[in-house]
Amino acid sequence: MNAPVDFKVIEGMFHRNYKQIEVDFDPEYAVAWTFLKPSGVPCFNPGLLEELRAHDSAIEATGGRMLHKGDLRQIRYHVGASKVKNVFNLGGDLALFVQLIKSQDRDALMRYARSCVDSLYARICNYNSPLVTISLVQGEALGGGFESALSSSVIIAERSSRMGFPEILFNLFPGMGAYSLLARRVGMKLAEKMILSGRVYTAEELFEMGVVDVLAEDGTGETAVRDYIRRNERHRNGMQAVFSCRQHFDRISHEELLNITNVWVDAAMRLEEKDLKMMSRLARSQFTRIEGGAAAAVPKVVSMQEEVRFASA
Repeated sequence: MNAPVDFKVIEGMFHRNYKQIEVDFDPEYAVAWTFLKPSGVPCFNPGLLEELRAHDSAIEATGGRMLHKGDLRQIRYHVGASKVKNVFNLGGDLALFVQLIKSQDRDALMRYARSCVDSLYARICNYNSPLVTISLVQGEALGGGFESALSSSVIIAERSSRMGFPEILFNLFPGMGAYSLLARRVGMKLAEKMILSGRVYTAEELFEMGVVDVLAEDGTGETAVRDYIRRNERHRNGMQAVFSCRQHFDRISHEELLNITNVWVDAAMRLEEKDLKMMSRLARSQFTRIEGGAAAAVPKVVSMQEEVRFASA
C-alpha cells in the first residue's frame, strides 16, 4: 500500500534552491537526476551531504513520487551523476579529517561518517521505493566517490573514467560502505585485495571484472543512461524487483555499515603524524590553479603513487 502523500514535501523536491547539487526530472521515462556540484574541492563535504540527505529523504517520504505539471508521478529511475568536469567525486573531506584527527574529536568524525552511511544506505535500499538507481561515472571516482557509485543498482561509466580506493596510502581504509558494496560484486577476497592495493582502476578493467555494468564512450555517458533505460523499460518492473532481491539474498544492513564505520573511526584516531602529512598532501593536490593564477576550482588528476613518493621525501 502506498504511503500517505505529503504534497508540501513533493512540491519542494525539485524546486528547492540547492547550492551543491542540481536536480532535474525527465518525464518521458520518469527519471530523477541528481548532479553533484560541490563547492571547492569535489569531495563529500558536510554541506553536500546535508543537501543530498534532504533531497533523498523527500524521495523516501513520498514513496518515490513527485508532482509534475499537476500529476502525481512515480519516479522510475534515479540517476546520480556529477557536474564537475572529469570528476564524479574524490571522496571524503580529507582536510576535515586531518583537523578532527589532530584534535582527537572522535564524536565529530563519527557524525560525519554516519551522515555518509545514512546517505549510502538509503540508496542501497532504493529509497524504499519501486525505482532503479543508476550511477553515471564520468571521470575520477575515488574513495567515497567510488563507494557512492557502488551504492546504485547499475553503474554506467565512460571509458576514460577511473575508480579506486587510495586510502591505504595514508594508512587507512574506505570505511563508509566500500567493503560491503565491493564484496557484494566481486567477492570478499578480491574486494580486500583491491582495497589494500590502493590501486586506481580504469572503467574498462572494472567492466571486465563485473563492477561496471555498462561501458560508454567518452562524452556519451548521459546518452548511454537514456539508451539503457529505453532498452530495459519494457521489463522495468521485473528488473527493479530483481535488484531489490539483492537486499534479501545478500543483505547489507544499516547496522553492518555503522559497525564498520566504527572500525574506521577508531583506525583514523590512531593515525600518526606521517599519515596525516600524507593525507594533507593529497587534500591539497586535489586542486590546482590555472590561467593567470586565478583560484579556479579545477580538478587535477593525480598519481597517488607519485604523491606518496613526494610526501615521503
